[in-house]
Amino acid sequence: MRGVGLKDLEAVLAIARNGSFRAAALDLDMSSTALSHAIAQLESGLGVRLFNRTTRSVALTEAGRQFVDRIGPALSDIGTAMEEARSQAETPSGMVRINASALAGQQILSGLVLEFLRRYPKMQVDLATDERLVDIVAENFDLGVRVRDLVPSDMIALSLGHPQRYAVVASPDYFARHPPPQNPADLKSHACLRARLPNGALFRWHFERQGETVLVDVPGRLTLDEAGVARRAVLEGAGIGIFLEQSVADDLAAGRMIRCLEDWTPPRSELCLYYPGRRHPSAGVAAFLALAREVTSQQRQPRS
Repeated sequence: MRGVGLKDLEAVLAIARNGSFRAAALDLDMSSTALSHAIAQLESGLGVRLFNRTTRSVALTEAGRQFVDRIGPALSDIGTAMEEARSQAETPSGMVRINASALAGQQILSGLVLEFLRRYPKMQVDLATDERLVDIVAENFDLGVRVRDLVPSDMIALSLGHPQRYAVVASPDYFARHPPPQNPADLKSHACLRARLPNGALFRWHFERQGETVLVDVPGRLTLDEAGVARRAVLEGAGIGIFLEQSVADDLAAGRMIRCLEDWTPPRSELCLYYPGRRHPSAGVAAFLALAREVTSQQRQPRS
């Protein structure tokens, strides 16, 4: 049997993870033919079939499942060892992959990401914005950025400040036809734009005032799952929407939207950078975290 290399084992994990030779080949930046040939040689050397293949599907055999269960942790340990070795480099180099919501991505871009690239010319940043709350480890991200309420409990969170606040808004045209609500209960008689969360649940509007907390399942004929589409619907006079304050600040300043229930929407949890604690960060990730701490500390210093 020819020597089995890490790439052969990574190929097995990639196919198991993707459930497809084609998708795995794309992940590994190789052709489907070369991948199929490599797996065939590995199976021949092992004397056992790892995958059952049809023209439409690929699935692990029982032997393949056991093989993946054993090599997965081993390859993870090897990857950790290599990351620790790379982290000894004096000058950070390579790629930092970050997953963030669209608004969070905008907030960290100029003050953090671009400053990081200026300081470390050998580094690259891949900033992926996604409204889904993804598993950053499973999807190979180094860091995530979300409000603290959404940071998974098994992650280390670093506060970036930027307290988040909701704004309840509608167009001038809508409020010309319907008197603005004076308290959360008044929303029951309004057309509201309902928001569907990434997990499929409907977002309940959260209000607080003088220690009183109110959660409202707002009524509405239109349900949306993307903030940009909801903003357009509000501008078209379709009803009342709720957004993070920063995302509609320009519309409020220009008079395209009118805010209501402002005394019921105090600041909530801050934005956080988060990462898995069980991983030894690469030099690039460590440098990014250090810069984030520096920038956040500067923001908190009182201005003279």
